[in-house]
Amino acid sequence: MASLNYHHLYYFWVVAKEGSIVAASKKLRLAHPTISGQIHRLEEVLGEKLFAHSGRNLVLTEAGRVALLYAEAIFTLGGEFLDTLKGRASGARPLRLVVGVADVLPPSLVRRFLEPALRSDQPVRLVCRGDKSVVEFIAEMAVHTVDVVIADGPAGPSSVRVFNHLLGECGTTFFAAPKLATATRRGFPRSLHEAPLLLPGAPSAVRRTLDHWFESQGLRPKVVAEFDNGALAKDFGRQGMGVFAAPTVIEAEVMQDYGVRVVGRAEAVRQQFYAISSERKVRHPSVVAIFEAARQEIFARK
Repeated sequence: MASLNYHHLYYFWVVAKEGSIVAASKKLRLAHPTISGQIHRLEEVLGEKLFAHSGRNLVLTEAGRVALLYAEAIFTLGGEFLDTLKGRASGARPLRLVVGVADVLPPSLVRRFLEPALRSDQPVRLVCRGDKSVVEFIAEMAVHTVDVVIADGPAGPSSVRVFNHLLGECGTTFFAAPKLATATRRGFPRSLHEAPLLLPGAPSAVRRTLDHWFESQGLRPKVVAEFDNGALAKDFGRQGMGVFAAPTVIEAEVMQDYGVRVVGRAEAVRQQFYAISSERKVRHPSVVAIFEAARQEIFARK
């Protein structure tokens, strides 16, 4: 059986990242036929096509997407290996922490979750990603390109074995620009009936919780917009476009950052936040620091 040639894999990795052989040839300073030939030899060893043509563009096949995940893990780990060896000479050994973050989470809360990792005694290089779905991040855990995922709910059934760690939970606060907040504050929550609302996207855990609460209260708000990105909803909200919801634990920060006012609070609308990892007992010191700070500071019982 032919062994894997890591030069061939590296050329494939660069082409996949750059998006074309032309761009990869400029980066690698190699001729197009040389790169094409190396990738063809890799495909022969693997017995799979890694790229397919879509018009003038190259797109990854299913096998190519799997190969890219492993290539990312292999070459990222290689870079860390070199960094670690160089770090020994200077006495610094930074750990790398790759965190996948659900888009729906408020950036200020994500910052509060991750800050303890940067304050720990062990130097760390934090890589915070929000470019994929939680399901995709969990898949990347299988090849160790993601260390932990921060999400607004536990992981569902998956072919990848993962563990859910509850960071904390809190109620929900509704906010609006000053004029709209004044108009909707009196009679809350009945005041939300037919009021303009800016809601999270339907697939999110908080959206399901909000919909259930609206139904239990007999409320039918006017949904004027839905956002997968929580920061975007707040930006629309401060312009007076509608009422939006956020975790009560960041109430003061939302008011300060966006110049909005509180419409009302709903303790029954519970928002939970999870760290999802491939380990039952987490060993990464930065992740341990995140867990401890979330439970002892952010969501500490008062």
